[in-house]
Amino acid sequence: MKPFTYERAGSSAEAAAAAAKLQGARFIAGGTNLLDLMKLEIEAPTHLIDVNRLGLDTIEKTQEGGLRIGALVRNTDLASDKRVRKDYAVLSRALLAGASGQLRNKATTAGNLLQRTRCPYFYDTNQACNKRKPGSGCAAIGGVSRQLGVIGTSEACIATHPSDMAVAMRLLDAKVETVKPDGATRAIPIAEFHRLPGDTPHIETALEAGELITAVTLPKPLGGKHFYHKVRDRASYAFALVSVAAVVQRDGTGRVAVGGVAHKPWRVEAAEAALPQGSQAMASQLLAGARPTPDNGFKLPLVERTLAAVLAEARAA
Repeated sequence: MKPFTYERAGSSAEAAAAAAKLQGARFIAGGTNLLDLMKLEIEAPTHLIDVNRLGLDTIEKTQEGGLRIGALVRNTDLASDKRVRKDYAVLSRALLAGASGQLRNKATTAGNLLQRTRCPYFYDTNQACNKRKPGSGCAAIGGVSRQLGVIGTSEACIATHPSDMAVAMRLLDAKVETVKPDGATRAIPIAEFHRLPGDTPHIETALEAGELITAVTLPKPLGGKHFYHKVRDRASYAFALVSVAAVVQRDGTGRVAVGGVAHKPWRVEAAEAALPQGSQAMASQLLAGARPTPDNGFKLPLVERTLAAVLAEARAA
């Protein structure tokens, strides 16, 4: 790990301003991803800004009837909150499907959204990776790609986003609240927060330099039956090959978001009209334009079968 300086921020605005002033500065809270990347010298921030004491760790009801989740709410606390379990069960289930109990006790809401890919070529500094070193190439293309993306990919990157929580947030139409270095605030729709790789896979979100996440807001509850099915190589502490988050209403309509297939949580609202017709009709529209590799083509039928399992469970419930 390379040397770095450290400070504790006194306010959100102060933290954002400090990050903008110092090149190579990064925010740190739980550190469950960043510290690993620093140890492997994949990331080498020159300065860490500790945001743990900013009071962003509460869950509050909004005037619109939804919830405002502080950026520093730990994954364990969010998953176990009674309001989340009752009205946003898909979010609770997605959180509990991720990582391990120890990591969920430390990981934060904002940090979960900002997780970096677990592509093995990103983690191997001897391999070319446009995400780690822009312009160096993508060793994953033509390499071992079983875990990697099948849709929304580019000639520069086929990595996937690793978060379970983000898939549920995308389904729920969450908004990400932030503060900029000049003190201005904004709310970014989750659909616009994560970016597809294009020619700049190292730019992963819509955040500007120094911008700090302060909260995530959820709209009023959707009702219906909530599901999160995660298919992985082992029963725990593994990232998704495919995950399906869904809310299904009594008339068979609903919403679907998929993880493990793209550079961002994957949802196509126009395809959801096909949900009452069954999993095949829905999946064919959801994954239209997919470009799997020879290693990961199995993900396409796996999405359809996982969605079929969700719909069968919804009918039986």
